[in-house]
Amino acid sequence: MSPLADSTELQDLAPRIIWFEPPEQALRDPVRFLAYAFAHATHDDMRVIRSKVGDDELRAALDAAPPGIIDPRSWSYWHAILGRHPAPAMTVRTYEEGS
Repeated sequence: MSPLADSTELQDLAPRIIWFEPPEQALRDPVRFLAYAFAHATHDDMRVIRSKVGDDELRAALDAAPPGIIDPRSWSYWHAILGRHPAPAMTVRTYEEGS
């Protein structure tokens, strides 16, 4: 996925979506940023994001989302919004024995 556009609007909303790190760091990994946005962004936040990121890129972010960030309700919602119904199974964290 291509990097997110360097945008003042995205810089301004990044702290509300990934509140635990600086905006520059949050925006460095677009897939991770969008995964948090799917779970935590407001409607207005997503309107800004969708003005910068196309639906194909949003689908790619859903496909590559790290497990454990997006909750089941948001997973289903965003797949439906992006034309994927029913939503595929969510990715899950796996642990190796002994770790």
